[in-house]
Amino acid sequence: MNTKKYVAEAIGTFWLTFAGCGSAVIAAGFPQVGIGLLGVSLAFGLTVVTMAYAIGHISGCHLNPAVTVGLAAGGRFPGGQVAPYVAAQVAGGILGALVLYLIASGAPGFDLAKGFASNGYGDHSPGKYSLFAALLTEIVMTAMFLFIIMGSTHGKAPAGFAPLAIGLGLCLIHLVSIPVTNTSVNPARSTGVALFAGGAAIGQLWLFWVAPLIGGALGGIAYRWLSDEPRGQVTGTAPAVPAE
Repeated sequence: MNTKKYVAEAIGTFWLTFAGCGSAVIAAGFPQVGIGLLGVSLAFGLTVVTMAYAIGHISGCHLNPAVTVGLAAGGRFPGGQVAPYVAAQVAGGILGALVLYLIASGAPGFDLAKGFASNGYGDHSPGKYSLFAALLTEIVMTAMFLFIIMGSTHGKAPAGFAPLAIGLGLCLIHLVSIPVTNTSVNPARSTGVALFAGGAAIGQLWLFWVAPLIGGALGGIAYRWLSDEPRGQVTGTAPAVPAE
């Protein structure tokens, strides 16, 4: 068992949750210099770009149970390692949310009732979108995210650019879907902040596991069917083998 891979996944998911959700909790609405929706979207993309370059060669930089499941469905990752990867990602997400809470709660007027960057539908959606709209959004966005990941890490894709494509893909996903669900596409990120937000964030958390996992699997399977070579540059287990 290579524990370094799991530690890398935990650290990477910590960074995604802390910095991505932190941009929303701390900086999005800061008076006069708030970064807004565009800034939060960019922050989430940057967390993936930076960690992909930092730990991609160690663990594959999944940072997301839906990505791990999607890569397994797409033939890029061994099924036997899905559970420990997911456990490491959830642990990292919780730790990231904890550190964010300890920092954010130091500000006057901090209020968990504002949502703490948690995800939701209905009354807990930023735009009051329905359960069906939220479910469809999360499935489609996660499926496309996996499609981007599978394609950009393919053995025939331009080498070295995958982190940029993946990070920009996540940024685009946030630009579209923040008003609908506050954007999950990542059960670990959703779980971390939901544990601190409590209430409806916990009650609605099921959707932000079910939809991304379905979407991830669909995206992985679709790209595997489309591509003649399912092996890629980044799997989290071994370097790519050039196509015959």
